[in-house]
Amino acid sequence: MDVFVARQPILDRQQRVFGYELLFRSCLVNAFDGTDSTQATSQVIATSFFSLGIERMVGNKRAFINFDRALLVGDHVSLLPPQVAVVELLESVAPDAEVIAACRRLREQGYLLALDDVISQKRIEPLIHLANILKVDFQRASRTERGKLLRRGRALGIQMLAEKIEAPEEFRRALDLGFDLFQGYFFARPVVIVRREIPAFKLHYLEILQEASRPELDYQRLEDVIKREVALSYKLLRYINSAAFGWRGPIESVKQALVLLGESESRKWISLVALPALAQDKAEELVVQAAIRARFCESLADWAGLGRRRTDLFFLGMFSLLDAMTDRPLEEALSAIPLADDVHEALLGRAPGNSRPAQVYRLVLAYETGQWDQLDVAADQLGVPPGIISDLYVDAVGWADRVFGPDEAGAITARRPPAPRNSRTPLPGVPQCEPQKL
Repeated sequence: MDVFVARQPILDRQQRVFGYELLFRSCLVNAFDGTDSTQATSQVIATSFFSLGIERMVGNKRAFINFDRALLVGDHVSLLPPQVAVVELLESVAPDAEVIAACRRLREQGYLLALDDVISQKRIEPLIHLANILKVDFQRASRTERGKLLRRGRALGIQMLAEKIEAPEEFRRALDLGFDLFQGYFFARPVVIVRREIPAFKLHYLEILQEASRPELDYQRLEDVIKREVALSYKLLRYINSAAFGWRGPIESVKQALVLLGESESRKWISLVALPALAQDKAEELVVQAAIRARFCESLADWAGLGRRRTDLFFLGMFSLLDAMTDRPLEEALSAIPLADDVHEALLGRAPGNSRPAQVYRLVLAYETGQWDQLDVAADQLGVPPGIISDLYVDAVGWADRVFGPDEAGAITARRPPAPRNSRTPLPGVPQCEPQKL
């Protein structure tokens, strides 16, 4: 059975990750007429937790998982550890006696319960006393109903989650109203402010990215711009002199370090350490999301017949959120980065339908958002076997979570860049993207 599992972040008021909603799809669901979807879903959940490993998908965060009535009443929740799982009741679950009894049992067993797609107080009243989290549909719930739900939730000590928050201004509105948690891709959208200048330090990192993205790398020019950023020079020399490489003597110059890394790995390393600086005033998940896309795109290279363009596909994913990091329209943000023409056009949505980078990008976005029908189309265009896609995505998630993490000061930073392929010993914990089959 081929299993697709994607994740969408849920952030707190400080835009830190509270948990992830997991999106599932099994080929069984598409093969049958829907009568066996409950069995298929339970198999997918079991596979995700026990075969893929839930820690690879959510780390030490909470996993929000949708349950319909049959799964809830059938006690399928017991497959999941209560310290990790948040049981999310779908809007379609009617609060009858069996459902209420099942929810009471789950609360007693230590599970958190979330009510999904809430738009009015009336519909959820029989279950509200058992809920830990209310997920309010910010697009469909009226302003009046939002107010009622917030007052009711606060009175009961329930965490209030605003879902389908897709723009920064919607996030600010929900924040002002008093919501505790937020879901949607608002954190990955630019806040375009007329006449606001990009801070000097961000311009410098853009210049570094510009040099690293040139078709032919000029090591001397790249060294000159990197040396102007002391922290970046320090990170590069610390990385290249780590025990994992096993050099006979110390590497003391930036240029020597770049030459030893090689063009491809130098470009990737620089992008991994520069982007957190560009996004330092943004949600940490923004950088992680960009890294997941970069790794996911790169890992599809061989399958898509683009094996010689792994670095181009890495940049395709990595720079896809540059607009949000710089608060500029993507076309303007990309104007300083000399990407390959077809990668540039794919990011701007202007590539022809037969463009392979554009097809890779569409596949990655479809998977990320759980648009499974679009995923099928993109996979078919590329000739990518559906069975390997979830493995590649899970690998990308684990890789990004290992590469980025809080440093001593609590800021997100690249801590384990990918080892160059010509190094003697690859860095521990950074697996190579080899195609696998579930």
